[in-house]
Amino acid sequence: MSSPKQTVSGLILPAAAPTRHGLSQSLFQTNNDYGSLVARIALGVAIFPHGAQKALGWFGGYGFAGTMNFFTQQRHIPAAFAALAIAAEFLGALGLITGLLGRVAAFGIMVTMAVAALTAHLSNGFFMNWMGNQKGEGIEYFILAIGLAITLIINGSGALSLDRFLSARADR
Repeated sequence: MSSPKQTVSGLILPAAAPTRHGLSQSLFQTNNDYGSLVARIALGVAIFPHGAQKALGWFGGYGFAGTMNFFTQQRHIPAAFAALAIAAEFLGALGLITGLLGRVAAFGIMVTMAVAALTAHLSNGFFMNWMGNQKGEGIEYFILAIGLAITLIINGSGALSLDRFLSARADR
């Protein structure tokens, strides 16, 4: 038996601490919102090439081993966190595109974008390096990605998502 639900501004919240069934249901719970669909596809498609560079070496990337080496040896990131960052970008993007575990995927991408913005891009200012006349990329892209991720954490995957499908099946 699942716990009763309350709504706050359309967000469905568990009324009490979720049971095992309730926890999995709350991870998949989403509405049929097309705004969330647009947000998750946009963020997933924007992040996927970066994740594929790091995980597979596609799009001119270094692949998993090369990225792990860069993160751990050059950036001095602990291996577990480096692996989580690669997984967040690659698997998180796939999760967003399909709408599977959208809140989890969005959270991983949000954390990865926040860390990258604060540790590697904040010193370059706000703007992207469109003209090639600054030291590196600023944080404007990261602000947009974080904003989309927070929207998805709050609202879920929305319409046409595997989360919606699984949530509807659990409600039967």
